[in-house]
Amino acid sequence: MTGVLAGPDDVAGAVLLDVRWALGRTDGHERYLAGHLPGAVYVDLDTELAAPPSAAGRHPLPAVEDLQAAARRWGVSAGSRVVVYDDGPGIAAARAWWLLRWGRHVDVSILDGGLAGWSGSLETGEVEPEPGDVVLAPGGMPVLTADEAAALPGAGGLLLDARAPERFRGEVEPVDPVAGHVPGAVNLPATDLLADGRFRPDLASVLAGRGVAGAAVGVYCGSGVTAAHTVAALASAGVHAALWPGSWSEWVADPSRPVATGP
Repeated sequence: MTGVLAGPDDVAGAVLLDVRWALGRTDGHERYLAGHLPGAVYVDLDTELAAPPSAAGRHPLPAVEDLQAAARRWGVSAGSRVVVYDDGPGIAAARAWWLLRWGRHVDVSILDGGLAGWSGSLETGEVEPEPGDVVLAPGGMPVLTADEAAALPGAGGLLLDARAPERFRGEVEPVDPVAGHVPGAVNLPATDLLADGRFRPDLASVLAGRGVAGAAVGVYCGSGVTAAHTVAALASAGVHAALWPGSWSEWVADPSRPVATGP
């Protein structure tokens, strides 16, 4: 996979999507209105990049017809080049990147460094683009079910948990009802893949040092958002990985599933 990342010189002529979101915050739209890249359209992660919470997780995948309707509202058409960003290292923006690629719109990339890496002028207020005509269909990116993800380690694959180490170890759990991780999973925090708010330039060597090579790779997190960022980081280093959209929030919705703790 190529073209995962875009730089400031790549935004001209692109459909720009501002995905300001962070766990526990609800002011993404207000921050967008206060200043965004010129022409950028605000994207609401909770309502446009996810279906309502359910037993399938806190951020289940949206129905493809709903995602298509949202993408058309954003001004995305069949031939559009899309650049997504947020105000951090791309955690939220990667969800939009992954979903559009899952929907088979392949010309989409993440602005490396996000808003913090943008030195140009900002625009305030709402942007309402002309509607697009993009047609989306699922299957452009690999996904895992809960059972498929859990079976990966025993089948010679690698199941990566992108959450913070203390959540992986089960020491704290600020969001979900049960702390711990899927048995056999390996912790690779998303923060380990970043340097100064950007994807690390030595990602390939970092991943090789963690054993992320030569095996089927699946990624999960709390609800499938941070995991999309890890999938993007891996893709930028030439490693193809499948996303488990339901992630830990889906796993613990079934009390019969085993939970591991510790390193």
